[in-house]
Amino acid sequence: MRISFLLLFVSIQIHCADWPQWLGPKRDAVWREEGIIDTFPEGGPKLRWKTPLSSGYSGPAVANGRVFVMDRVADKIDTTKAKLLHKGAPPRNPNFLRKLFPGKERVVCLDETNGKIIWSHEWNCPYTTVATYAIGPRATPTVDGDHVYALGAEGNLFCLSTKTGSVIWNRDFKKDYGLNIPEWGTAAHPLVEEDLLICLVGGKGTTCVAFDKKTGMEVWRALSSKQPGYCPPVIHFLGDKRQLLIWHGDALEALNPQTGKVYWSVSVKPTYGMAIGQPMAEGNRVFIMSFNRISACIEVADNGNEAKIVWRGNTRNGVGGVHNTAFLENGHLYACGNGGNYICANLDSGKRLWDTFKPAAGERPASWANVFTVKQGNRFFLVNDFGELIIAHLSPAGYREISRSKLIEPTHRVGHRTLVWSHPAFANRRVYLRNDLEIRCYDLAK
Repeated sequence: MRISFLLLFVSIQIHCADWPQWLGPKRDAVWREEGIIDTFPEGGPKLRWKTPLSSGYSGPAVANGRVFVMDRVADKIDTTKAKLLHKGAPPRNPNFLRKLFPGKERVVCLDETNGKIIWSHEWNCPYTTVATYAIGPRATPTVDGDHVYALGAEGNLFCLSTKTGSVIWNRDFKKDYGLNIPEWGTAAHPLVEEDLLICLVGGKGTTCVAFDKKTGMEVWRALSSKQPGYCPPVIHFLGDKRQLLIWHGDALEALNPQTGKVYWSVSVKPTYGMAIGQPMAEGNRVFIMSFNRISACIEVADNGNEAKIVWRGNTRNGVGGVHNTAFLENGHLYACGNGGNYICANLDSGKRLWDTFKPAAGERPASWANVFTVKQGNRFFLVNDFGELIIAHLSPAGYREISRSKLIEPTHRVGHRTLVWSHPAFANRRVYLRNDLEIRCYDLAK
């Protein structure tokens, strides 16, 4: 009896997995756990715990029994009377209107089993970004062993002890690199590469900077761009080598991740520098997409030193998604496009095979509607900005929904909609997700 119990315990431990960074352990949006529910029970999955939190877009990371997430504790002010940060007449479009908002940013560490706060670290951080979206940090923390790396919306980068929250080292992109904070803040999730921490910074010659992950000392710097964008660095094996892909406001460029040497560069310019979705690769082909209806497929040469555009998307082909990252599988791409239109397209040609508004907005377009896509087994978990989690089958033949449950309330007002734009974490047969009031954990085990 005891042996059977121990074997069962070991089996459970082997198949459970953490979610230590953006899009999971391999940054590929694949949830590699078994024993997950096939459909949601009536009334939804079991809520394990919920813990109050302040506002922000930062998704949670889960590692070694702890949950790490960022938020913003804002000072109470009349936002309509906040100081404008524009020379001359302010822009009429609220999507570009900057104001000064005093407040603090935090990294919060919680117990994975019960949601109790173990420690938090905060720093003074007045916001200078566009007022409508100045609700909190954007980036998901990156956990590497005993260290957690956190990037705030105003360019504050911290390396903290996962055990105590004490500061091991920190950098300030504004002071250290003269960064002019982009309209919508610094948002690119830091990437650990062997002994390096690779970050999107910005500026002339410093669009991408690699730091020694233990000391914070700069190891190399590379690239220049008018706007750094918001896209996280990612490494794919392309041609005959591992390549660091950086998509900024001017181009998609590939670098040697250890030296910063540029392998190739392809000019693809997102509108307003809004490179957000992570470049994804299958074989030697890379797909990128952004606002406004911009997408492209890039083919990398077998030697890994050259690349060319295979096709560019438009209103009829490709997918011009804004906040989400596309999923590539068997020569097809799946992603949420303009207005919440979820699309399957051929990777080789960009030809659309089907589209539907069902995962995002129902039957019609909705302003800035978004869906995150995560693969688990032979199906997908989709997360929309209504706070709903959807189990569905996606294939070139079509979209087939299996089950849907609302797990958290949207709290962020954008235009005429209230939404939640934080990417959840899927770890240890649970899902962890947050809004601007709380973070929740639900059990998804069979």
